[in-house]
Amino acid sequence: MKKALLVIDYTVDFVAEDGALTCGEPGIALEPYITGLTKEFLDEGHFVVMPVDVHDLDDPYHPETKRFPPHNIRGTAGRNLYGTLQDLYEERKEEIHWMDKTRFSAFAGTDLELLLRARGITEIHLVGVCTDICILHTSVDAFNRGFDLVVHEKGVASFDLAGHEWALRHFENTLGAVVVR
Repeated sequence: MKKALLVIDYTVDFVAEDGALTCGEPGIALEPYITGLTKEFLDEGHFVVMPVDVHDLDDPYHPETKRFPPHNIRGTAGRNLYGTLQDLYEERKEEIHWMDKTRFSAFAGTDLELLLRARGITEIHLVGVCTDICILHTSVDAFNRGFDLVVHEKGVASFDLAGHEWALRHFENTLGAVVVR
């Protein structure tokens, strides 16, 4: 079975203490796990994708503009990957597929499904933030497209603990995902 790792939105704006829309400490704590898992997937020759949120400042047509403070603005340092993951990306960027996304799901308005199908990938591993927003919406879209799902509990976090816990149950109980504990 071919598999891919999706490292969703693990950026400065979503993770750093002073990030524009940060998970804070729960997100920061994921750094060694996410960086280690990414390196493991790369070393084993698996497809690694970095679906990263991108916005234009004060975009009147984007639904998030009214719902959240400005974050992951195009051309800002807030879109850099957080911590040692940015270093790994810089070292091995020719092996990693960077993908801009403009909605919660990494599938919405992107060519992600085509990239996965072209490589014969049937199993998707998910890490990043936020568990109950972008990880959730991506997992639902992956489920609806017939992919097998693996969510790494030590690799996901949210600024909403109740939402995080609910999403983990939803992945397992509703979507049939394997939740690696």
